[in-house]
Amino acid sequence: MTTTIAGKPCGRVGFGMISLMHPGCISTEDAVEVLKAALESGSNLWNAGERYGTAEYNSLHLIKAYFTKYPEDADKVIVTVKFCLDSRKGLAFVDAESVKKAMDRCLAILDGKCRVDVFQPGRLSHDVPVEETVGALVEYVKAGKIGAVGLSECSGESIRKAASVTPIALVEVELSLFETGIYHNGVADACKENKIPILAYSPLSRGFLNGQIRKHEDMAKTDYRHFFPRFAKENFDNNVQLVDVADAVAKQKGCSIVQVALAWVCQQKDVIGVPVDPIPGTMSIDRLKENSTEVALTKEELGQLDDVLTNVEIKGARYPVSQQHWLSV
Repeated sequence: MTTTIAGKPCGRVGFGMISLMHPGCISTEDAVEVLKAALESGSNLWNAGERYGTAEYNSLHLIKAYFTKYPEDADKVIVTVKFCLDSRKGLAFVDAESVKKAMDRCLAILDGKCRVDVFQPGRLSHDVPVEETVGALVEYVKAGKIGAVGLSECSGESIRKAASVTPIALVEVELSLFETGIYHNGVADACKENKIPILAYSPLSRGFLNGQIRKHEDMAKTDYRHFFPRFAKENFDNNVQLVDVADAVAKQKGCSIVQVALAWVCQQKDVIGVPVDPIPGTMSIDRLKENSTEVALTKEELGQLDDVLTNVEIKGARYPVSQQHWLSV
């Protein structure tokens, strides 16, 4: 099942750009070459965000730098951009006026170096009808300023309401072996009903599924993942059971645990009935190659993973309480 987003064919695995925006971790020049390697490996969907970085330098500035150096690639990449999100304040500014201002800001940064194929509100608000948010986006689609409308971290009900206003190009949600909530909250059903592709963010569960942390003590005290309840000491030993099974499948298959985890996400297309593309991020070109290597799980291997999903209850919420009010809105 080939994914087409905003009229462009999409590679099996996309690229989440937030990993390139950690302060002081990678230079713009090196980040540009990581993006080049992503494209060459087949990851031609780049998932950016206005809040990936700072107002002065964020993922949009990096995209501009990339296409300034490689203008010939502009038509090869699917650029998706999230906006109207202030995670520090826990607010989503998605009224029509705020949406238009955000799009204008983003487009000004890109300076015409590429087309934004899909604009997505990073979160929705309980106080603003999704029809208003989407309606503002539609104005920019009709004006030819953006390609299409997407959604992120939304409910099945919001998907249906938005789809009644305009075709939705994609829905971005958390999906991994650690997080299968879309099967229970109506999102998978709504995407299937409206034939909307799914972008799976955190497909490696923020590194839980890369096999590098097997004990709580493996995380440094400064590790950002302490913020997430599933990494809390009281939950860790329970949750790592899933990692152990995925690792066993990888060893049987002769591939990496990362490749097993991404293959499982990709093969959810057969369960949901629409394309499902994971969007892992990395600063490593070697990891890019690992992520893009296609692995197909057999029925028996999928069964092994499904068994542990059935028998091991993942402990801890996806986000801390302070962040939960704007999930699945």
